[in-house]
Amino acid sequence: MAVMKTFAPLAALLLAACSGSSDEDKAPAPTALVSLARVEQGTVSRRVTLYGLVEGGGASKRVLTAPAAAIVARVVAPAGTRVGRGAIVAILAPAADTALELAKASADARAADAALGRAERLRADGLVSNAEVETARAAARSADATRASLSGRAAGLVLRAPVGGFVDSVVANPGDTVQAGATVATIAEPGDARARFGVDPGLAAALHPGDALRIMRPDGGAVEVPVLSVSTVVDPQTRLASLFAALPAGAGFGVGETLKGEVSVNGQGEGLTIPYAALLDDGGQPYVFTTAGGVAHRRDVAIGPVAGDRVAITKGLSAGDRVVTQGGTALEDGMKVRTK
Repeated sequence: MAVMKTFAPLAALLLAACSGSSDEDKAPAPTALVSLARVEQGTVSRRVTLYGLVEGGGASKRVLTAPAAAIVARVVAPAGTRVGRGAIVAILAPAADTALELAKASADARAADAALGRAERLRADGLVSNAEVETARAAARSADATRASLSGRAAGLVLRAPVGGFVDSVVANPGDTVQAGATVATIAEPGDARARFGVDPGLAAALHPGDALRIMRPDGGAVEVPVLSVSTVVDPQTRLASLFAALPAGAGFGVGETLKGEVSVNGQGEGLTIPYAALLDDGGQPYVFTTAGGVAHRRDVAIGPVAGDRVAITKGLSAGDRVVTQGGTALEDGMKVRTK
């Protein structure tokens, strides 16, 4: 009997332990508290970021040309520089041919002037006629005019802005030789500027004149302007099409300045959309949780454009499905759920 008493408490403890383990096995499965939203039909537009430049519009562009054959010695105001009227844009030096022409014209003028002086002295002595003096005078005038013209061209080798504005372009580099009349630079007056953005050729067809374009300003603000035109011609260097927009006067944009803009592109036709809050990510694979019968099920999805708080779904869901928008990060596939 003593032996039975000794083991009675131990048996009771083991029985209790076994009873407790059975209670844990029968504990209810955890239930997550979630919020739901339906998968809906709709169209999602997306915001596309564009990059471009300010360029002169051409309506009142002034052209600076070389007055004679010359060498570009220095570009004082590169493209994009704001300049006042009379500001130096580029400095040229006479080309070898121009220098020779000026030297020859100067020598010819000195010789003609000396011949005129000699003819006038000889006439005073009665050794030549008045007609001969007039011929020498005409020759001197012609030679002096040629020298003055070439000297003026040499003085004009300092190219200055005829109006205040922005240097739109400089088409010659220091060391380049330019011929007489060749364009060296162009000046765009304020207010005569437009924005040109590079656009993916596949996107260009979805953009149209009048679409709203948001352009970031240098001061951190933004200005919204309509699209003027879209060119689908692809630039051979950038491999991009072009989008153009007018820039309002006084907006603070300078020719040659880089730009950043945004434009909305509508989705193609109707599609399925869900709240962006429902979207989860697993190593780059987007997925959502749907619910059916109070149980959560993971669905891998393919997404389309995102606009605001909505995202287009191109694969993985059906219209009318209910997706988890809150509480999804704590869910596992097959977990029970209840709505808030």
